[in-house]
Amino acid sequence: MTKPRCLSLLSGTPGALFSQGLVAYLPSFMGLHPKLKVPMPQNPELQTWYDQGNALFNVKRFEGAVARFDKLLDQQPAHHEAWTQRGFALYELGLHEEAISSFERALQIKPKSSLSWHGKGIAQAKLGRYEQAITSFGKALKYDPENAKIWYNQGHAYSCLYRYKEAVAGFDKAIEYKPDNYHAWYSRAVALASLRRYEDAFNSLDMTLAIKRSCYYAWNYRGLVLTKLNRHEEAIASFDKSLGYKSDNPNAWYGKASSYALRQDVEMAVKNLHRAIILSPNLYRVMAQTDMNFDAIRQAEAFQELMQKR
Repeated sequence: MTKPRCLSLLSGTPGALFSQGLVAYLPSFMGLHPKLKVPMPQNPELQTWYDQGNALFNVKRFEGAVARFDKLLDQQPAHHEAWTQRGFALYELGLHEEAISSFERALQIKPKSSLSWHGKGIAQAKLGRYEQAITSFGKALKYDPENAKIWYNQGHAYSCLYRYKEAVAGFDKAIEYKPDNYHAWYSRAVALASLRRYEDAFNSLDMTLAIKRSCYYAWNYRGLVLTKLNRHEEAIASFDKSLGYKSDNPNAWYGKASSYALRQDVEMAVKNLHRAIILSPNLYRVMAQTDMNFDAIRQAEAFQELMQKR
């Protein structure tokens, strides 16, 4: 069994999760765009720097936001909210080490700041420091135990460490506090499938799709789970739903090919696998060469020709 990898975390870019032959879209950690309630500084100029920093952050001018927060902090270094906002701006710039340092300065001033702990955890996760991130998320939850985003991010970090039972528990808490969080339902399904709890994963995916019908990657993963349950006709229908929302989706074309291969339909398996390879030639040709789902058609001439084509 190939273990999953967490890729493109916190970026909004799909990451591949390989688990028992399933390939999943892996949503990123949930970032924050905090709006802090802060006391007015005695110096009006400092309030101006703070307000300008927040305004620039909100329009994604993060370098300018950092510069404004720096001006404020030069004169009022104990302003923990500015250190926190500065940390989020640095994170958005991809300066994750600097972001962690900024959150730590905020926590020196206000150790019970859930927002600062949460931000620190997200930056640590981006750097692949999942154990540290889990510790930070735990601190954040100590001071804000009903925050669905923190529970989600903690569950996601557990998934990245292959600790799926703990991941499911985190996603369950996220859903408890925000039942319409389709990301949590989906990520819960992926973790359940990694535990080979395919029926439970299927039910979680149906909840995902009840909330967001157009979630193409949930339709795709639903098809993969149905394939594991040997419900191939339903799996193909699910892949078709995914393609209806996103036609340039190689995972769905590959999933359809797998289902047809398991039914020993060489023509349709090769046709759909070819579509996947066109969209992502390096990944899907290599996967098909070792994927047991294609064993029943591996000796077919059309399949071998596709594997050899460059």
